[in-house]
Amino acid sequence: MTVPGRSVGPAPTSGPSPLIRSTIWVAIGALIAAALVCVAWVFVGSQDGIVGRAFLTILLLVAFAGVSILEAHLAPRRPAWFALASVVGWVALLLIGAVMIWMPEGRDALRVGLARFILYLVIVLIVQLVLLHVRLFMKASQRHETTFTQVVSIVTVVLVIALAVLLIVPLIIWEYVSFPDLYWRFVTAAAILAAVGTTLVPLMNVLSAPKTAPVADAPAGLAPWPTYAETAIPLPVMADGSPDWGAFYTGRPSPGAHVVGEPAPAQPGYAGFPPPPPLPPRP
Repeated sequence: MTVPGRSVGPAPTSGPSPLIRSTIWVAIGALIAAALVCVAWVFVGSQDGIVGRAFLTILLLVAFAGVSILEAHLAPRRPAWFALASVVGWVALLLIGAVMIWMPEGRDALRVGLARFILYLVIVLIVQLVLLHVRLFMKASQRHETTFTQVVSIVTVVLVIALAVLLIVPLIIWEYVSFPDLYWRFVTAAAILAAVGTTLVPLMNVLSAPKTAPVADAPAGLAPWPTYAETAIPLPVMADGSPDWGAFYTGRPSPGAHVVGEPAPAQPGYAGFPPPPPLPPRP
């Protein structure tokens, strides 16, 4: 029997989160753009090796689709900015791969093709290292945020991205452009500044860390504080922190001694003679 006005069936489930939707749409747009670029190159470029290039393009698109699905599943476990940055990085790698596949090869196609494949793997490594560096660096910069660390973080991230671009561009067009010495000077300067910015944030975290007072280890084997004879009343304390041994023999605190606890007890039974001295501590 069913209740009127109620539908029987599985409860509706919510769709993907907005972050996952954005990630998927970015991947779809990149696939479409890369496919259009490759198709345009089919009609514009030369016919040499067109079958092999088409096969490599299909492999590239399939690999990117698999990576996009993986990124969509990992997105909820990552910060939103890093999930989006990771997808953008893979999109850039997709477009770079398509360009490197369809660029003219010249005479020695096999050697050039192998060199391009190796260089593409190097580009993938650079992009992934940049993403890893930015994630760890931003996590470290958020431990003790100050105006100085925020400025250093922004400048360092920009320098790291610029350094990656300066390194990737020659790997793509190395066959057609010879870069001057000034270009590599800029690359070296960007690398030095990025390294300095990367080390500044951990150093500032050490300086900004809360200071804790060192805990002194208690010395082992300390003897208990001496007391008056046949009592549990502690002896007075002298100005230098030592026990008042004179009070032990006389029953009265010495001048300048600080009385701890109860006053000195009467000591009958000694007939005016001082009590025996305490036994020395045994090891």
